[in-house]
Amino acid sequence: MNRERRSMLLSCLFMGLGQLYNKYFLKGIVLFIIELLYLIKIPRIIKGIWGVVTLGETTQKMNGFQIIQGDHSIFLLIEGVVTIMMLFILLGLYIWNIKDAKRIGHEMDNGKSYMTTKQYLIKVYDQSFVSIMLTPATMGVLFFILLPILVTVLVAFTNYSAPDHIPPRNLVDWVGFKNFIDIFKLKIWSKTFFKIGSWTVVWAILSTLLNYSCGLIMALMMNRKNIKFKGFWRTIFILPYAVPAFISLLVFRLLFSGVGPVNNLIVSFGFDKIPFLTDPLLAKVSLILINTWLGAPYFMVLLSGSLTNISDSIYEAAEIDGASKWVQFWKITLPLLLFQTAPVLILTFAYNFNNFGAIYLLTGGKPTNSALRYAGETDILITWIFKLTSDQSQFHMAAVISIILFIFIASFSTYQFMKSKSFTEEDMM
Repeated sequence: MNRERRSMLLSCLFMGLGQLYNKYFLKGIVLFIIELLYLIKIPRIIKGIWGVVTLGETTQKMNGFQIIQGDHSIFLLIEGVVTIMMLFILLGLYIWNIKDAKRIGHEMDNGKSYMTTKQYLIKVYDQSFVSIMLTPATMGVLFFILLPILVTVLVAFTNYSAPDHIPPRNLVDWVGFKNFIDIFKLKIWSKTFFKIGSWTVVWAILSTLLNYSCGLIMALMMNRKNIKFKGFWRTIFILPYAVPAFISLLVFRLLFSGVGPVNNLIVSFGFDKIPFLTDPLLAKVSLILINTWLGAPYFMVLLSGSLTNISDSIYEAAEIDGASKWVQFWKITLPLLLFQTAPVLILTFAYNFNNFGAIYLLTGGKPTNSALRYAGETDILITWIFKLTSDQSQFHMAAVISIILFIFIASFSTYQFMKSKSFTEEDMM
């Protein structure tokens, strides 16, 4: 048996043995210790797997005035997910360990001498510097981004909800796709989901279009050569964006409330109060207009910069061909601006889809509607999810809606980015 095969078999038997056999002591010892640590933690690993499979078996009990703690299903779920992720990391290391031992054995079979530890460290530093620097960030992504997403997805397949399945007093059970079926089949859930979902789409589209359109109008005005005091007007227009949005939203909430200054002024002129934030339709219109007031200055600045990138020679050539200003706008200005700002437009749509602050701070989802389950007339999906979790402890349905929301936003954004030419035709401008 040659060295290559012996090295591979030894590494299959125990991580690091193949490297130690070929005198790569540092690498071999590190791999050996890693597997040893995993072996020591086998009881913990078994408990983690058991936890994610069963979600606990012992409920909390009372013995007189003493509380005897049982299994906490959500803690067990998280520990189980972490355990599985660690096992996948071990599996990756194990496969790499075998391939590495085989490669070293093959090189030594062909007459290549082994490297000293110092030579090996210098080689790793030279060839894998980028990978070493990225390792902490990769681990951070795994445990601070991927872990919460995985737990959220798994919660969607449980009955984690009040009043009967809230740990530690009660256990949580796996229910399969029942929650996904319920949200579309049970009338109380489906009616709320489709009503809130359709309003969320309308809200995101109108908010994005109005923000962009108003910003474009202001940018075109500021770009005209006969406008005086451009700096002054730019400063005035950018003020709504410069002030923290949550303060502006709270001020608007006060201004347009039933007893607010705007309604008092209207009453003083002999008219009835206008239910800006309490009538379902008016509240939605108010939300969109106020959000436009907040977002348009951003697009004004963005589009002002983009307008300066359009060469005057294009407009001069169009004028020679007899194109009017209106035709120049539709055929030259708007296409070139959309080409430059399409990615920002897509991201703004995604942002407005999850614009929690505007809805929550301005109306809090109100006015209420008894036909909707835990939601008000102006709630969008993200604020409904917040209410389901923080107010009603309906974590299972909140997780289902989060997954649907994620799939929709990710699919839409990916499709639009692929369709956009902004990344494929860089030399168009």
